[in-house]
Amino acid sequence: MFAFETILAETVSTETQQIARGLRQRDLALLHALVEQYQYRLVRYLIYLLGRRDAVDDLVQETWLRVLERGRSYDGQSPFAPWLFTIARNLAIDSLRKRRIFSLDSSDPEDDGGAHSADSGTLASHAPSPFEQAARTEDARLLSASLETLPPAVREALVLRFQEEMSLEEIAAIAGASVSTVSSRIYRGLATLRTHMQGAPHAN
Repeated sequence: MFAFETILAETVSTETQQIARGLRQRDLALLHALVEQYQYRLVRYLIYLLGRRDAVDDLVQETWLRVLERGRSYDGQSPFAPWLFTIARNLAIDSLRKRRIFSLDSSDPEDDGGAHSADSGTLASHAPSPFEQAARTEDARLLSASLETLPPAVREALVLRFQEEMSLEEIAAIAGASVSTVSSRIYRGLATLRTHMQGAPHAN
C-alpha cells in the first residue's frame, strides 16, 4: 500500500510540474487540454457558488484568461484545481462587489469553528453524508434546492468537500479561511441539509 501511495503521489507531482512548466511557457495546447479537463467542474463550482447560472460563462472565460496571464505563479507543488478555483472565486467576488449582490464573506459568529471544531471527526466518518446520500439518489433535485437555502460560504464548503473531494486545507486556501472555519461551515451545512432531507416529502 505504501509503495502504491508513493507512486501515486509521484505521478500527481509529475503532472502538476508539467502543468506549471507549460503555463510558464504559455503553452496554448496545454491550456486547451486543461479547459477540456476542468471546464465542467469550473462551471459547476461557480454555479453553486453564485447560486445562479447567469454571468457564469463570462467568469469562466475570464478565469482561463487569468490562468494564461498568471501561469507563472503556479509552482506545480500543489494540485491544480484549488489554484484554478481560487482564481475563479476571486473573480466572482470582484463581480459581486461591483454588482452589490451579496458577499461571500461570512459574519456568522459560529464561523470561528469554536462551537464545532471538536466535531471534525464527523467529517472524517466513512458513513455517507446527507450531501452524498442525496446526490446518489432521486433526491438530487431536493439537494440542489436545499443548497440554495444555505449561505454562499457554507454552500461553497460543502460543494468543494463532497463534490470536488478536496481536503479541508485545500478548501481553506480557496476560501481564504482557517481550517476550523471551513470545518464549522461543513458541519453546519450538513446539519441543515439533514433537516431538509428528513423533513421534505419524497417523490413517489
